[in-house]
Amino acid sequence: MHLGFIDWAVVVAYFAISLGIGLYFSKRAGKSIEEFFVSARSLPWWIAGTSMVATTFAADTPLAVTGLVIKKGLAGNWLWWAFAVGGMLTVFLYARLWRRAEVLTDVELIELRYGGKLAAFLRGFRAVYLALPINSIIIAWVNFAMLKILKVTLVGEAISDWTLLAIMLSITGLYTMLSGMWGVAITDVIQFVLAMSGCIALAVLAVRDVGGVQSLHQQIASVAEGGEHALRFVPDFSAQSWLSPTLFLSYILVMWWASWYPGAEPGGGGYIVQRMASCKDERHSLLATLWFQIAHYCLRPWPWILVGFVALVKYPELRTAADAGEGYPRVMKDVLPEGMRGLLLTAFFAAYMSTLSTQINWGASYLVNDVYKRFFVKSASDKHYAWVSRAASVIILLCGAYATQFVESVDQAWKLLLALGGGTGAVFLLRWYWWRINAAAEIAAMVASFTLFVLIRSLGLANSPGSFLAVEEYQTITIALLTILVWLIVMYSTPPESQKTLVSFYSKVRPASFGWRPIRQIMPEVKTDDSIFIPSLLAAGLGVAVIYTILPATGAVIFGQFGKAAGLFTIAIACIAGLILLLRRIGWKRIVE
Repeated sequence: MHLGFIDWAVVVAYFAISLGIGLYFSKRAGKSIEEFFVSARSLPWWIAGTSMVATTFAADTPLAVTGLVIKKGLAGNWLWWAFAVGGMLTVFLYARLWRRAEVLTDVELIELRYGGKLAAFLRGFRAVYLALPINSIIIAWVNFAMLKILKVTLVGEAISDWTLLAIMLSITGLYTMLSGMWGVAITDVIQFVLAMSGCIALAVLAVRDVGGVQSLHQQIASVAEGGEHALRFVPDFSAQSWLSPTLFLSYILVMWWASWYPGAEPGGGGYIVQRMASCKDERHSLLATLWFQIAHYCLRPWPWILVGFVALVKYPELRTAADAGEGYPRVMKDVLPEGMRGLLLTAFFAAYMSTLSTQINWGASYLVNDVYKRFFVKSASDKHYAWVSRAASVIILLCGAYATQFVESVDQAWKLLLALGGGTGAVFLLRWYWWRINAAAEIAAMVASFTLFVLIRSLGLANSPGSFLAVEEYQTITIALLTILVWLIVMYSTPPESQKTLVSFYSKVRPASFGWRPIRQIMPEVKTDDSIFIPSLLAAGLGVAVIYTILPATGAVIFGQFGKAAGLFTIAIACIAGLILLLRRIGWKRIVE
């Protein structure tokens, strides 16, 4: 794909703006560790929420969605759409609790919720585990996707992977280390606008290239496995050879809470918590997370899905390819005119850099706040920790670069993380609302989850033809259920956390008290969330309904099914009205007290 002068001008201008923002915020970021990692808790909701959306919109995401669409049709996206349930629970039940906790990282919560040496060990271990191996996997698949896009669309084999990688990481790493969270968040907003604009433009050009929407519809019906059923939002199980009712129910009922997955952690975690912690107050935290969920599931997917369907009809051989996601950059190469190529490449650089900058900043926050400052140098100056934060960013960047060589496809990396985190989600959800959860239970969940994953893979149970465990989702469910059994046994076999620790957590975070009866009897004066828990739960349910009606309604509009779209939008509007009424009943004063 040849780039003209205008294309290169767009790309260079974007990089100059990104580095300029990094330089502008560099002095502010160097003031303290709180400034560097959580913007001194001063972000408004729309910046924090858009930053969350931009972070989860990486260069890998359109490729992964394209691969799902090509191989499994529209319903293949339930692999990630199902996480909307947990996302809305995070919005209405957990966002305000995280903001009240006033932690800098999610693992810092461990020593707020638990006490003693076991809690200190768990915090340090989980910080290193998330910052290095897990974060490296995420950075690696994002690098892999961007390399794939550049090699298919622009450079071919003219430049080695390592040279391309060095250029990409150097630019992103430089502005991330300079600017801290404020710079990362501001560039995220710019990057999100650029990335969405580019993806929408590509979708329009791609659909036009195959003769328009109706022609695309007809060609999908003739090419896709299952014919026209490939366009169904709710699967037709009789026509879907890969998706059984049991598997579909596992997505909806189990996967969203069973697994820990970056950006969709049960109850919130990782960089989502980092953005919540960066907000001005609990109200901004809730609104930021709500905007993230709506944009993540309703605003972004259809431009990717349309390009995925175009790739299916243009390159039907990809249905049996190891990495069907390659269809996305192939469409870019084939349909983009000169002048638009630079914009689309800039859009993907923006998507790539928004994710990578967050992963670097997030990973460094663990190494500095939860390892270096907690266990090694406890009372240095703010500027000292700010410089250590920049050094930690380099370590994260290099580990991610090294891990890139081991990635074979984006969707396999996704499924690996889902399986590794199976079973831990229940602990993360319940520790806020059940006093009996202890550090030993959380450690047991992590150990059991990883051990069971290794056993299933090493014993070959996942490779047996026709085996229940040959399906990755069933592996995750099996690991999750066995892990829950293990940590419950460990929890009841070990003493609870000390009364002092539990009282401190309860009085600071003030969760609904139905699972805190022993502590509530000691601290009856604490104003908890009892009266707003049920309305919040109902609000989460309505939020999920909004997503699951707007998603198919948008597709119905695109394909000219206006009667269906009108019905779905009517349901969505009714759910939004109910959601507003519930929020009024909860009352912002109850949230920000």
